[in-house]
Amino acid sequence: MKYAFFPGCSLESTAWDFDKSTRAMCQALDIELTDIPDWTCCGSTPAHSSNASLATALPAMNLQKAREMGLEVMAACASCYARLRTANHKVKTDEQERERVKTITGAAYAGETPVRHVLDVLVNEYTVERVRSRISKPLSGLRVASYYGCLLSRPPEVVAFDNPEHPTCMDELIDAAGGEPVDWPYKTECCGASLSLSNANIVGRLSHRLLAMAVEAGADCIAVACPLCQMNLDMRQADANAHGKLPPTPALYITQLLGLALGLKPDDLGLNALTINANAVLKKISSGERRSAQAGAAR
Repeated sequence: MKYAFFPGCSLESTAWDFDKSTRAMCQALDIELTDIPDWTCCGSTPAHSSNASLATALPAMNLQKAREMGLEVMAACASCYARLRTANHKVKTDEQERERVKTITGAAYAGETPVRHVLDVLVNEYTVERVRSRISKPLSGLRVASYYGCLLSRPPEVVAFDNPEHPTCMDELIDAAGGEPVDWPYKTECCGASLSLSNANIVGRLSHRLLAMAVEAGADCIAVACPLCQMNLDMRQADANAHGKLPPTPALYITQLLGLALGLKPDDLGLNALTINANAVLKKISSGERRSAQAGAAR
């Protein structure tokens, strides 16, 4: 199973742990990733907020490069995934957009390069059962609130590979990894995204709302698949506490949690990058392993 990998800017900077854990997890599952050569920024939020043509042309340029590789594209960052999928949608449905892309990039592109998110690949291509069969250190006893955020399932006509209002792919993977998915109502609520740079108070308030609900639901940690979501729920917990004191709640990438369940070491998954450390998570998993071993010995 091979994919052309689009890391994007975040995974080479603030979300390097997402990059590291994604590559390590894929390697453990025998999923081969080859970076798109000379990839460029997809434009993310700034492009589609300021220049509609570049917002399509920048991701299309990367998809043109991937087309030459003859592989489907995999993205891990939710924002990159949304921009790549949106570019495909626009050039497929808008002839004028196709012409603008051709003018800007110098090459014709009609949306023929498929784009998958890593979660889509794991659930719908690799399959949950195959993931389950590869688990060597189950997340026994760990209660996880899966947080999908705004971009992974909406708008459904562009990005959805799961239910847009009640996605379950991360919950299925947590269950396959031996953890306990927590049922909570805020899995697709907004965290404030890039407002952390312009209006930290709004992000603090929204993050507090999410963290408080996860704690109320009994979660030991939160699983995310977006660098902005992870940053707001991890690094911004001090801002969130300004709206009401909450216990520290680790926010890990789903690839980090799956990597642990696959037997990978914390350092190989970038767990040392977390602001709210994962010690409580590792301790809970170890306790679950001991209980399972004791139960097996008793039988």
